[in-house]
Amino acid sequence: MVAPGFLQNPDVRRWLNGVEPAWTMLEFDSLNALRHEPSASNHAIRLEPDIADGKISGSAVTENALILIQRAAEVGGLKLAATGNLSRAVVEEMCGIIKAPGYQKTELLRVQKVINEPDVLPLHCVRILTQAAKLVRTHRGKLIPTPLGRRLLAAEQHGPLQALLFHVAFWHMNLAYFDGYPLDSWPQSDVGVVLWSLSASANDWLPREILTRLCTIPVTGVLEATWDFGSSAMEARILRPLVWFGILESRTQARSATELVDPGLYRKAPLFDQFVKFNIQIEGSDTRH
Repeated sequence: MVAPGFLQNPDVRRWLNGVEPAWTMLEFDSLNALRHEPSASNHAIRLEPDIADGKISGSAVTENALILIQRAAEVGGLKLAATGNLSRAVVEEMCGIIKAPGYQKTELLRVQKVINEPDVLPLHCVRILTQAAKLVRTHRGKLIPTPLGRRLLAAEQHGPLQALLFHVAFWHMNLAYFDGYPLDSWPQSDVGVVLWSLSASANDWLPREILTRLCTIPVTGVLEATWDFGSSAMEARILRPLVWFGILESRTQARSATELVDPGLYRKAPLFDQFVKFNIQIEGSDTRH
């Protein structure tokens, strides 16, 4: 078992509350390899680009990226505000056409008369992500497609776009930018370990609190927190983005008397095991997974 001494720490045991993390089944070399991004030299984790469009139709991120690039190509560029965000007119137009699972666009439009790009999180995320992936760029106050963006837009399969966006989102962006939780980059800094642990444990509906303990390596700030912000950060930085990429499914269950909102449950979508591949060694096993 990986790090048995770590699991005997009283703070860790209290936080785990009887849950045994999935990653403890890994051999040390596999655990270490998963802590690095996929590459030509690191085969512990691989993203499968050769997936038919129908299988990634549930990826709101890929669909929204295509919508954004397509619209920018059609109109000669999307107007930007002085902040670098999309203009309010563009935001209003995009709100009507983007996919936003779990995000109440109609409620936002009802309570706010003026909507800026950061108010629409799925749009804000995909605009930043497509720029980080070098699919669009700014030019004379507009957002325009790059040659790479145009090539991927014209391609018959969108699997390579899904793989590119996923890689950039989880290994080259800091998703903590989109929330206010402390501990910059946790648990995204170990996203490969988290993804493997989800692949091994998220086969049925589980709450974010259990998945956080099954799949993350806790750090001091999480263990010493007076409230469970670790589960909130896991949901905001890992679970919801994976739903947007179509590799997790989510639903809510009825809240208890002490809860303010209906808690969310998550499980693997069929796309998960088709898209995210692993080559690792389990402790005590002669076969690789």
